[in-house]
Amino acid sequence: MGDARRDWRTWRAATEEALYGAEGFFRTQAPAAHFRTSVHVSPAFAAALLRLARTVGARTVVDVGAGRGELLRALHDLDPDLQLVGIEVAERPAGLPASVRWSADLPEELDGLLVANEWLDDIPVDVAELDDARVPRLVEVDAATGDERLGDPVGAEDLAWLADWWPLADGPPGARAEIGRPRDLAWAEVVRRLRSGLALAVDYSHVRWRRPPAGTLRGYRAGRPVAPVPDRSCDITAHVAVDAVARAGERAGADETLLTSQRAALTALGVDGARPPLAMAGSDPVGYLRALSRAGEAAELVAPGGLGDFWWLAQAKFAPAGTRAGSRTVDLRQALGEPDPPTALSPSPSSRTPPSASSVE
Repeated sequence: MGDARRDWRTWRAATEEALYGAEGFFRTQAPAAHFRTSVHVSPAFAAALLRLARTVGARTVVDVGAGRGELLRALHDLDPDLQLVGIEVAERPAGLPASVRWSADLPEELDGLLVANEWLDDIPVDVAELDDARVPRLVEVDAATGDERLGDPVGAEDLAWLADWWPLADGPPGARAEIGRPRDLAWAEVVRRLRSGLALAVDYSHVRWRRPPAGTLRGYRAGRPVAPVPDRSCDITAHVAVDAVARAGERAGADETLLTSQRAALTALGVDGARPPLAMAGSDPVGYLRALSRAGEAAELVAPGGLGDFWWLAQAKFAPAGTRAGSRTVDLRQALGEPDPPTALSPSPSSRTPPSASSVE
């Protein structure tokens, strides 16, 4: 096919249309049919978030990128008195409890606990690559085939972001980076709207001293990795530059920041993957099997090399003195333990294994 007949776009533009356009992947597909997040792995994840909400005094939980409402349903089952809000481009799911609010847009003002579980990685980004002269250029993609070519040089704002967060200057021709500025802007908007409470992002991520030289752009369909072709047939994702996102939140007004691993955070919140005592198998075999299943699910949530190595970015904002909420502070270390970041690049979403039949809506 000649270039004149191809639909060349930057990766950000092509992915935006493929995921969120009128017939986009997230508007027409149930995410649980294609991958499992921590929400799908174990009810212990929702229970831990409920404990976090209570620890920080939140009566409202906002789920950004709510999918088909799985987390909101689980939280409602645990505490029907919670005020629950789902933010998602897809239509309101059938059967969602009537008390749960649903919207495509964030409220202008938020109080409580805001959770963005594997949301940032699905915010489309442009890809930069060094050409033979070691000039960073935008990578363009043909939406129908996934073929790539180098396009225009990277613009000034994105060049500045690369210099600060993912320097390519010393790399060889062909070195690539995903330009995370749209994610920084999106997260800053979340934090800006938070009047008091806690904003929590959970994702597979990396930091400046461990950026992958070839980038992390991936495609997923039915729980399996596929070529990232922006033709609406698959999820297209890339790891999050979580340190850049954290700085953006601080500039947007966060009063306190904690970066840690999911393993450390969930352990602090009481998630325990320890197996039940073997003696229980004789005295209560049915209870033993149930406890063993729960322990296996909990262990998956905190497993090294898997979900346990996801990053948690927690950013708190304190209510201004003189308001009804007073100036109550959120002690992130008391809630989530001492910072214990993952020791290596967060894994590719290994949790995105073929979903079980029960998880497919």
